[in-house]
Amino acid sequence: LVILVALCLVAGVPIAFCFGLGALSYLAFSTTVPLMVVIGRMDEGMSSLILVSVPIFVLLGCVLDATGMGKAIVDFLASLLGHIKAGMSYVLLGSLFIVSGISGSKVSDMATIAPALFPEMKRRGHKPKEMIALLATGAAMADTVPPSIVLIVLGSVAGVSIAGLFQSGVVIAGVLLLALVILARWKARHEKMDNVKRPSLQIIWRALLIAGPALVLPFLIRSAVGGGIATATEVSTIAVLYAMIIGQVLYGGIGLKKVYGMLVETAALSGAILLILGAASAMAWSITQSGMVQKLSVFLTTLPGGMAAFMAVTIIVFLILGCLLEGLPAVLLLAPIMFPIAKKLGINDIHYSMVLVCAMNVGLMMPPIGVGFYVACRIGDAKPDEVMSAIWPYLVALMVGVVVIAAFPAISTIAV
Repeated sequence: LVILVALCLVAGVPIAFCFGLGALSYLAFSTTVPLMVVIGRMDEGMSSLILVSVPIFVLLGCVLDATGMGKAIVDFLASLLGHIKAGMSYVLLGSLFIVSGISGSKVSDMATIAPALFPEMKRRGHKPKEMIALLATGAAMADTVPPSIVLIVLGSVAGVSIAGLFQSGVVIAGVLLLALVILARWKARHEKMDNVKRPSLQIIWRALLIAGPALVLPFLIRSAVGGGIATATEVSTIAVLYAMIIGQVLYGGIGLKKVYGMLVETAALSGAILLILGAASAMAWSITQSGMVQKLSVFLTTLPGGMAAFMAVTIIVFLILGCLLEGLPAVLLLAPIMFPIAKKLGINDIHYSMVLVCAMNVGLMMPPIGVGFYVACRIGDAKPDEVMSAIWPYLVALMVGVVVIAAFPAISTIAV
């Protein structure tokens, strides 16, 4: 199973087919279990009601991009912070934090914010490699901000409260945001602000009026789910309706051709996510049937150092798998295996989820393998070789944040 999946990954086979073929090969050559079981496990992995929110949040990201609501938020933050030292770096990170709470997708976040901010940052003397490094690590930081598709899927697979994950995710992203802000400020210590004028209150107020309706959306999502008013599935529908109406009335609207393109993109991306989820569920079940999980459980629960050692192993494993498996598949594959072990050691589900997702996101942006790193380079139109040297300090800052989150469970559970 492991060898076949590794060979398929190296050969460039899509990740869902790697998992599916791995599960089929193991059952066919090592057991007497009927192969039809794989279809049943895939169906079960994809049929959780909470997963209905995934395509709706993907559509929300498309609406955000098409209406220009994300750009309005960026413009407001730029008018507020752009005139101070490291101001544009703060705007970039703040925009990712807020916009991520609307779109739920890292790629959508980066594609919305980079074109709006990069020209002005270049004009102020920011190096392209530094901008893209900050963009990539900022997207990794903001991935726990609700509505995070990773958190929704993780809650479905591991049986963790979505409302609890959403409440905790904002605080965790805040810790990682602080780590990146401190580094950005230190890097900007020699930045010259001679030609940058502070905007008038009138300009700031006008930018706030334009961005106001868009800024309401992330708070609507968080408060509705966190307060128990609506489930993630229900609030995703409310958010799309709100964004469509506000976009139509205040932000120029969306043409029928754009709507069709958005629906096609939503169907394609959602189909890919659900197919990966189904295949990963089948592969995780196959691994469980092999008895490896029981042996792994005994090994990890008897490690010297107990809970701390297990957390360290989790961070290392998900850093590596975040690089290799494009993030989400790593969660789908290992969450059903690792969560029971964490429970045995007395680790809180929400705390463990945050450590796992944060480590995976850092791995996703880690060169030379991390797929997210190359996506950021493509969006920023820069060569990966040039950006590679600049991204490491930001990754180290994120890792310091992850270690702090792992060491202090109260950070993850304080808002729950």
